[in-house]
Amino acid sequence: MKNNTFSFDLLAEQGSARAGIFYTPHGPINTPVFAPVGTQATVKAVTPAQLKETGASLILSNTYHLYLRPGADLVAEFGGLHEFMQWPGPMLTDSGGFQVFSLSGTRKVDENGVTFKSHIDGSYHRFTPESSIAVQEQLGADIIMAFDECAVPDDLSYNRKSMARTHMWVERCIKAKTRNDQALFGIVQGGIFPELREESARFIAALGLPGSAIGGLSVGETKAQMHAMLEVVDPLLPRNKPRYLMGVGSPEDLVNGVKRGIDIFDCVLPTRLARHQAAFTQTGRINLMNSRYSRDHHPIDEKCQCYTCQNFTRAYLRHLVVAKEMLASTLISIHNITFLVSLMAHIRQSIFDRTFDDFAEEFLQNYTASKKTGD
Repeated sequence: MKNNTFSFDLLAEQGSARAGIFYTPHGPINTPVFAPVGTQATVKAVTPAQLKETGASLILSNTYHLYLRPGADLVAEFGGLHEFMQWPGPMLTDSGGFQVFSLSGTRKVDENGVTFKSHIDGSYHRFTPESSIAVQEQLGADIIMAFDECAVPDDLSYNRKSMARTHMWVERCIKAKTRNDQALFGIVQGGIFPELREESARFIAALGLPGSAIGGLSVGETKAQMHAMLEVVDPLLPRNKPRYLMGVGSPEDLVNGVKRGIDIFDCVLPTRLARHQAAFTQTGRINLMNSRYSRDHHPIDEKCQCYTCQNFTRAYLRHLVVAKEMLASTLISIHNITFLVSLMAHIRQSIFDRTFDDFAEEFLQNYTASKKTGD
């Protein structure tokens, strides 16, 4: 399946690390890239203008949540997500699969789809590959996901069945898709089992879609297991198509993911941590609730160029946290998002400069050391 609306230029490589450009109807995406998550058509605590100032180029919204509230029909009535939330750049929506399969005890899976209970009002709904695509077409993101099943990672028998179901569903998604201005990505599944991951990667690669996603990771397995699965699929996925690792976004995971051939990442982590008073620095996270920052004249990170670090001290931010002011979440979110976006920009440049291996080794040594000593 070819889609001429989308193309990917692979510009530089160092080992498995890649730098490129993915072209979409709402602008190019320089890769590798981190996408902040706007679950309910908003990246929590920041305005679209503030988000743009962080340097973010791609954001993600959630099909399951928007289907339930305010409804895909309403979003479509207002011109789709770009117009509804006033984000001019590229957008990605997931299929709703992960959220549906997270509803343990309130969902029923069959070969045709999933019946699930709304977490909002207890009403029952059904997703199929066809309905997931229909909802995503109404939402109108540039990149959409095939409906898949995200299984627990360490059950071999169930992962084999789940992977087969995911493969059947992606073929149905391809047939259901009608819009040419959206890039459909298939999703590689298979838990922590190399033979399943290899089979799934080969199957998804053979479909000829504009890109590939890797799901079912960062869901309880160890970091070593996640890295091993990325190393299995890296040589099997198309070299000339972007690879998206779903739901992964800590600084060390971004570096390790790029090292293993990943181009696109997303995660709620930067804004979630901000709402819990935690901020990224070059040497690890800090907790701004800590009393040690009550008279600290420094910014969160001396090297950061974000609005927060250029204007406010740790002491002021701690004051906002202690006083439970909403501005605390906004300012820390601006910093955390900027930190990850800037990290990706440095990674990208290091790939062009062929210094990525050194950059990755130094960053991981410094960042891990801080996490061991704590704050």
